[in-house]
Amino acid sequence: MSGIYIHVPFCKQACHYCNYHFSTSLKNKENVISSMIKEIEIKSKGYDDLIETIYFGGGTPSFFDTIEINKIINSIFSKFKISSNPEITLEANPDDLSKVKLKELSNSFINRLSIGVQSFNDKELKLMNRSHNSKEAKNCIDNALKYYENISIDLIFGMPNSNLKIWNSNLNYVTSLNLNHMSAYALTIEPKTVLESLVKKNIIKPLDEDLVFEQHEFMCEKMSTHEYINYELSSFAKKGYFSKNNSAYWLRKKYVGIGPSAHSFDGIFRSWNVSNNALYVKDITNNKMFSEKEKLSVIDQYNEYVMTGLRTYWGISLTYLETNFGLSYRNHFEKKVIKYVDSSLVIIKGDVFTTTIKGKFIADGIASELFLINR
Repeated sequence: MSGIYIHVPFCKQACHYCNYHFSTSLKNKENVISSMIKEIEIKSKGYDDLIETIYFGGGTPSFFDTIEINKIINSIFSKFKISSNPEITLEANPDDLSKVKLKELSNSFINRLSIGVQSFNDKELKLMNRSHNSKEAKNCIDNALKYYENISIDLIFGMPNSNLKIWNSNLNYVTSLNLNHMSAYALTIEPKTVLESLVKKNIIKPLDEDLVFEQHEFMCEKMSTHEYINYELSSFAKKGYFSKNNSAYWLRKKYVGIGPSAHSFDGIFRSWNVSNNALYVKDITNNKMFSEKEKLSVIDQYNEYVMTGLRTYWGISLTYLETNFGLSYRNHFEKKVIKYVDSSLVIIKGDVFTTTIKGKFIADGIASELFLINR
């Protein structure tokens, strides 16, 4: 299984928490799309893996009109080997998904929507500088359900001044509609964002970490009672609705990145495109190198497997460790992980180690203690 990730580097406005690569200027849009088409042709040469998932992320992919989206998908279909039933996801903002746009998309190749709601609370949306309000978000989802069954929404928890009442209200909307998928992320104060500036100026205060965990734990327990499977730290899905894109990433499957700042991974090499729209267009137009590449050592690959495995319900397999990395790696992991088993942060089922709710919340910290250091 392999996937393609399309990074759409445009947004209507900058969200206060976001540090992803994007531009609010559309003057280069046509050139960026043309360069994406050319990059698809370049990266398809000699690529024989079957593509099972195509994901439009960003930025704000719904900023592209349906004709532009179809143009990119048609190019992929003409150059890559595509499975008979690929998952093709479009990330979208609620205010972009008008009834007309939804109808157009439903007649396109897009068969899954990931809607960036983030909150159904207007005060939180204002603090994030989102371009929609709660009423628009709810109307958007109601309309989207008329055309799509496979819908995911994104939410953010741990907002300043938030509490369980507000968070429960957000989750209630998801469960009341019986949506098939939800991704929920703890707010992080990223460098060089408006949110970081507001914190430094003491205009807002980050929520205490214990309260953030309380919201995480509440969410995990509530979603479980509504038969959602927490298959990855931030992802909850009904049976049969795991995101193929998300699953492939966390299971370290191969993927091809298209567009400015997009990353690619082939199992051994990781590469990333230049994070500048004008330079991306210039380099591709002039047939110059537009990406950088690094080779992952065996230790790097082990560390990535540990990091991703601890975040998922698939966990870390001792058999996989020994088969793919060697007995010394398995022995190292078993020796280091035991203290987390003893403290009920990690549990064992057969030869597979998975994190508990509390363990998953601090999975990155646990992983760092299990890493091996390159010498």
